[in-house]
Amino acid sequence: MDKQRVLLAWMIVGGLVSPLAQATNGYFGIGYGQKSIGMGGVGIALPQDALAAAANPAGMVMVGDRIDFGMEWFRPTRSSEIVGNGVPGETGSYDGNATRDFFIPEFGYNKMINDTTSLGVSVYGNGGMNTDYSANPFGGFGGQGSGGINMAQLFVAPTWSMKLNPSNAVGISLNLAYQQFSAKGAQPFEGISSNPTNLTNNGTDSSTGYGARFGWTGKVTPEVTLGATYQTKTKMGKFNNYAGFFAGQGAFDVPANYGVGMAIKAAPATTFAFDVERIQYSGIASVNNPLVLPPTYPPLGNDGGAGFGWQDMTVFKLGVSQVISSTLTLRAGFNHNNQPIPNTQTFFNILAPGVVEDHATLGATWILPNKAELTVSYMHAFTRTVNGSGSIPASFGGGNANLTMYEDSIGIAYGW
Repeated sequence: MDKQRVLLAWMIVGGLVSPLAQATNGYFGIGYGQKSIGMGGVGIALPQDALAAAANPAGMVMVGDRIDFGMEWFRPTRSSEIVGNGVPGETGSYDGNATRDFFIPEFGYNKMINDTTSLGVSVYGNGGMNTDYSANPFGGFGGQGSGGINMAQLFVAPTWSMKLNPSNAVGISLNLAYQQFSAKGAQPFEGISSNPTNLTNNGTDSSTGYGARFGWTGKVTPEVTLGATYQTKTKMGKFNNYAGFFAGQGAFDVPANYGVGMAIKAAPATTFAFDVERIQYSGIASVNNPLVLPPTYPPLGNDGGAGFGWQDMTVFKLGVSQVISSTLTLRAGFNHNNQPIPNTQTFFNILAPGVVEDHATLGATWILPNKAELTVSYMHAFTRTVNGSGSIPASFGGGNANLTMYEDSIGIAYGW
């Protein structure tokens, strides 16, 4: 138990101090746990490790006694382009990759209390977004120094799960959340902010909050398992240092989301899984409200103030695992979403170009001589460009902002 407590403490501290960035399904990760990521992020009906609660807390009682910890290297490549703008020197391309490499820790622990009940905890980076422009794309408008944002969210999810009978299980997680945010170089937006001194270049601010996730899994035939899950909106404290940036005086809650899944044992060594997830970005004003200038819309920071214009997202996840031998399992997957940024909203989203849609993944697990597991995963998010349409307001010189992003990640985990 001493070793387990040390590992848990290390993962929590690592998550708090490490720069986390995810911009895959919007700003959520495609999945949680390297086995899930290797299969396109599936997990609602296919729990595989002690990170299962991140997708469906009911799965924890299915994985039994185990501990998992790992790390993912994540590299997003993001850029923007301003075309047709009337401000001298603004038209051109901008590289947002001054910070390129991010390391995302994960940890899970699960303990069977009896034959039908488990208690556990999953610790994971829920999501994030980062841009770092050495040449500020807002420089011609008065932006000073480099430009960009950094946003990271960490979840610690204590979880209770119980088998109702041999075929059905339910579970609940308490999501204890911690997030950080910083912005720089956004001085041109001070004129449309209700609190310009708390808009940009105020260092890193943080907030905490809580929510819950509920889940069910059920084996409907010996070969087919279904699952369903719902996560409430995670109510977060406000970013006071950025009360003039986010609508609601710095409010930035984590959106509610829900999903269903199916796992099919197509052969003794072959398993297919399919998830559909819905992320309700529209429920968060600072994310969903469009950038429309006052007096048509309230200024940045106000209740109902302007935001990033993100729409709700539907995510489709498909994965397959194949047992090759008693010591080797291979995985592959595909993840597709409808990216959330309308082409009218690309200007402000130069700071948050979460536009990728299609992700291909691979993974493998080796059973080691000591019966522990070593798992690896790889993810590539294909290049996606969103061209603006009337996206830059006339008061900023008109024209359009175009956004481009692709991503790669490699993860490794050890479990027993």
